[in-house]
Amino acid sequence: MVDQKIFAGPRIRRIRLAKGLTQTAMAEGLGISPSYLNLIERNQRPLTVQLILKLASVYKVDPHELQGEARGSISALKEVFGDPLLSGELPGDQELIELAEAAPNASAAMIKLFRAYREQAERLSDLNELLAREGRATALSGARLPIDEVHEIFERRPNHFAALEEEAEAFTSVLDPGDDLFGALKAWLKREYGIVVKVLPVATMPNWRRRYDRHSQRLFLSERLSPFDQLREVAMEACLIRMTVAVAGEIQALKLGTDEARRLARFELGRYAAHALMMPYQGFHAAAVRARYDIDVLRSRFGVSFEQAANRLITLQRSGASGVPFFMLEVDNAGNRFRKAGGQGFPQSRFGGGCPKLPVHAAFALPGQILVEAVEMPDGAEFLCIARTLEGPQGSFSERPRRTALLLGCDIGFRDEIVYGAGLPGSAKTGQGAATAIGPACRLCERIGCLARAEPPVTRPLGLDEMVTGLSAFDFQ
Repeated sequence: MVDQKIFAGPRIRRIRLAKGLTQTAMAEGLGISPSYLNLIERNQRPLTVQLILKLASVYKVDPHELQGEARGSISALKEVFGDPLLSGELPGDQELIELAEAAPNASAAMIKLFRAYREQAERLSDLNELLAREGRATALSGARLPIDEVHEIFERRPNHFAALEEEAEAFTSVLDPGDDLFGALKAWLKREYGIVVKVLPVATMPNWRRRYDRHSQRLFLSERLSPFDQLREVAMEACLIRMTVAVAGEIQALKLGTDEARRLARFELGRYAAHALMMPYQGFHAAAVRARYDIDVLRSRFGVSFEQAANRLITLQRSGASGVPFFMLEVDNAGNRFRKAGGQGFPQSRFGGGCPKLPVHAAFALPGQILVEAVEMPDGAEFLCIARTLEGPQGSFSERPRRTALLLGCDIGFRDEIVYGAGLPGSAKTGQGAATAIGPACRLCERIGCLARAEPPVTRPLGLDEMVTGLSAFDFQ
């Protein structure tokens, strides 16, 4: 308390008013002048240790009450002003502190109103999705960030860009990489543009995976990255340089609304082009069919990571030479879903992807292992799901490594074409085994007695019978 000045004027004022005291009466009880108390209440003077002790003895004020009271409110207010509708109105930290300190009740009301607004927006989104599944599309739309717009477009459309595939094949013939694509890309960048690739230590690049210095014509890569990710970063840079026109054409075709969304889409298309260069379509497709889509075989054969090979599988949709139409979902261990794509678009209406019983969530308990499972939707549709954890960039000893989990899925009808189908006991339809009963998401699922239910469905009223308690905390009629 001696080293840290405590300004708690609004809190002192609330304490005084709660006790029905005037400034003169409270000042007399504390042994200070009314004018000094007035300065304290206006945050023009800090509280001294002696004054804090006096407040505790005379008015039974808990000293902890005078410190950090608004921290929770400040965090919640940051969430409020982080909404896309208010993104241009975000106050600085000091302004949020003043708001939480000077008007705590108004701050609490604002937070409560925001949470109600967000809940209603989520319910409308769920109902919109439910109507869309029934073929009754609506025009409902909320405020979206550029990243939301990009994700939505990439999730809806097939994850195949024919123009980029053709450019990648032409680039491969120019590079003639043999068994050393990394070396061929470095030589091409140096020869054509004078760009030198250099790997830097973590201490030099603490916050970046890749950085291109235009002045020195050097492309820096972080040593945090695995050799596979270093190759992808160099391939992305080379593709974005060589395929500028093709990438710009694809971005224009996406019809994005903002420059920020177009910049994010350029990054996504750069990664797509890098995968196309690292795993040429014709050779990868042929190898995938021969290996029955065994991702570990493919990653070894092409010298890529599990994540890169899995990503490439969902792009095999060339006319006349298409593969199994896989779809993909990636989540972190908090359940946040931040990547969804598919060979024919992510099957949001048929699969959902928000069920807590999906094997992608169980994968975190068995890092590095591949989990194979058949799942069944409420309408009887079945899918084969493959899940595995992914390790992010390597940090230092003091850093917690980033870990996500990837789910690769397809219709159960393709099980005989895929090596992972042999790991299934059978589908529910054939009577040889049981598929895991899942739903699109708790708010859209009406399965009775689900032990994993996290929210009630928006389509049913809650069951409030005091005489009966179901298996779920959210019983419904």
